[in-house]
Amino acid sequence: MPSVTSTSALLKQLADKKMQKVKLAVTDIDGVLRGKVISFEKFKSIAESGFGFCDVVFGWDAGDVAYDNAAITGWHTGYPDAMAVIDIKTCRYIPWDNDIAFFLADFDTKEAASEICPRNLLKKVNAQVKKAGYHAYCSQEFEWFNLVDNSDELYAGKFRDLKPMTNGMFGYSVLRASQRNAFFNDLFDLLKKFDVPLEGIHTETGPGVYEAAITYSDSLEAADRAVLFKSSVKEIGYRHGVLPTFMAKFNENLPGCSGHVHQSLWSADLKQNLFYDKKKKHNISALMESYIAGQLYCLPYILPMFAPTVNSYKRLVEGAWAPTTLTWAVDNRTTALRALPAGEKSARLETRVVGSDSNPYLAIAACLASGLYGVKKKLKLETPVTIGNGYANKTNGVLPSNLWQATQAMKNSDLAKELFGETFVAHFTATREWEWRQFSKVVTDWELKRYLEII
Repeated sequence: MPSVTSTSALLKQLADKKMQKVKLAVTDIDGVLRGKVISFEKFKSIAESGFGFCDVVFGWDAGDVAYDNAAITGWHTGYPDAMAVIDIKTCRYIPWDNDIAFFLADFDTKEAASEICPRNLLKKVNAQVKKAGYHAYCSQEFEWFNLVDNSDELYAGKFRDLKPMTNGMFGYSVLRASQRNAFFNDLFDLLKKFDVPLEGIHTETGPGVYEAAITYSDSLEAADRAVLFKSSVKEIGYRHGVLPTFMAKFNENLPGCSGHVHQSLWSADLKQNLFYDKKKKHNISALMESYIAGQLYCLPYILPMFAPTVNSYKRLVEGAWAPTTLTWAVDNRTTALRALPAGEKSARLETRVVGSDSNPYLAIAACLASGLYGVKKKLKLETPVTIGNGYANKTNGVLPSNLWQATQAMKNSDLAKELFGETFVAHFTATREWEWRQFSKVVTDWELKRYLEII
């Protein structure tokens, strides 16, 4: 990422590169980048003052259909522009697009849109973490399926008969990674040039599945990287005839795709990992215990921030490498929370509920806010550590089983409003109710096959 200390220095840097145009983007409620390309001359005029961006980005769903139940923006407001502010620290150059300069933006705090802007929400939570005397490091890792890209066939066939990029299960396979090695290597190399560095990438079990871990960083930077990762993988994939999908459950007969969030709290001077205590059992500090307790306590009321779509809950089923119970354990992949406290530098918590379809800003904000809640309240970790099968340990409760149940729990939760504010909770849960309504009215292939002839 270019090191710039001021807007004037940045503009000079871009001018020296003879930059003709600049790409800007904001992130909508579903974590989808919405943006535009503008001339360098236009960019110079808005770099400090900001620019108007239609607030419909928070008033429609992933398919660009306008909500009928949103208060902040809608037909009743006329979808005006809201003032978006460019974050010059996010400057990157897109190596697969002629090194065009790219910037992320969010919304001015004077705007109503700022209350529901996902990036703004994470910034607020991050400020609370710092006010409490901590520094949060985070990273998100993703699993995703890579399909053969033929958009014409997809739309003509109504998204049936999808073809994976490669065949067979082949988890951790060097063989399968080499089969499409140009794409595989481009992901690693181009993402690094785009300042989204990976710790590692490998094939995961399932036809055409990859998994990548993004290098950890400050929580806001971690979410920026995660959002840009998902979009970049798709853009790079298109250039190789590949259609990547981050659906949580692409096929009922194949594993789902996670977006696990790793997190740790450090001292403000960044010298001490506060999750680690070599004198305690498992090396888990008292602060980490309270953090885990906070997440377990809050999880039933914030689940849509980890599992935001109807499809999300088809991943959260027993025996499918995704958690279903309110459990934690040390290095156990069947529980909701996986503590990894082995090393002084690496001690962290992995929140495994999060799906690959999550909005990284909301997922990381939810992790930090719920963990910090436990720290502030000095919650005791009274939930026993799970030994063995986390799916079988239902002692402490189970997660809501669909988006409607999860959304109602969040909508009616004073705890969720305390963590994220009433305005955000009202808007976000309204969008999830809308999502459920759109799903509920559709006549599916399953219904036709089951009922059309026999009933």
